[in-house]
Amino acid sequence: MTSQYNVKGLSVVVVGGTTGLGLSAAKKLVADGASVVVVSRSDEHVQKALIDLGSSARGLAGDAADSATAERAVALAAESFGRLDALYHVAGGSGRSHGDGALHDLTDDGWRYTVDLNLSSVVFSNRAAVRQFRAQGGGGCVLNMSSVLGWSPSPRYFASHAYAATKSAVIGFSKSIASHYAAENIRVNVIAPALFETPMSARACGDEDIMRFVATKQPLDGGRAGIPSDADGAAVFLLSRDAGFITGQVLAVDGGWAVSEGQHGGEA
Repeated sequence: MTSQYNVKGLSVVVVGGTTGLGLSAAKKLVADGASVVVVSRSDEHVQKALIDLGSSARGLAGDAADSATAERAVALAAESFGRLDALYHVAGGSGRSHGDGALHDLTDDGWRYTVDLNLSSVVFSNRAAVRQFRAQGGGGCVLNMSSVLGWSPSPRYFASHAYAATKSAVIGFSKSIASHYAAENIRVNVIAPALFETPMSARACGDEDIMRFVATKQPLDGGRAGIPSDADGAAVFLLSRDAGFITGQVLAVDGGWAVSEGQHGGEA
């Protein structure tokens, strides 16, 4: 089958690449001829993903909020596949169980946990990738994951203010480094999903009131939560050689979230 986008032969690290959007993209990359290193906190998830991904994949278990994990992943890609061409940072998630929420309820621990999970991890992986790109020469590509909640809030059902702050910060950080490294042919872009069916979104996807709201807030394709493969085209395109003249951009994959008002229960 012909690849839709030109990723054949690329070496890609996918941080958070063993479940959800990360695993779906890793499968698409491998199917289209790329080699991948997938990273997860869970060794069990890594081993399971490697069975699905086959001989073009390597795996690493480690916490993305630990800077050493990204350094090890980048080194593994360079050693296994000869170089690093791209980084896709998907890892992150909700800090609700650790104290994130509306600002008046946000705990110090919830703030620190959410910042490490969603922002420190991005800084660490991007730093490791950029250092490798510069050392080997020839440029490279970074794709970071934000969220529509970084600029399009939903106060009733998605008031996680530390999460929103970190996802907004990912955009500012990505644009800043895109500007700084463009002359070295290092591209940095952002993908920003809305509500997708992933392990992180189990709370929201299992709530009937929220899903009635989502049916009007994400009206494309009948009004539904996204599924991981819905983001594959956007992610693989931005990682591919076909996007070689694109940097500093944010692409929402949101089913219409950012341009739809959304209706709560009982509203006309």
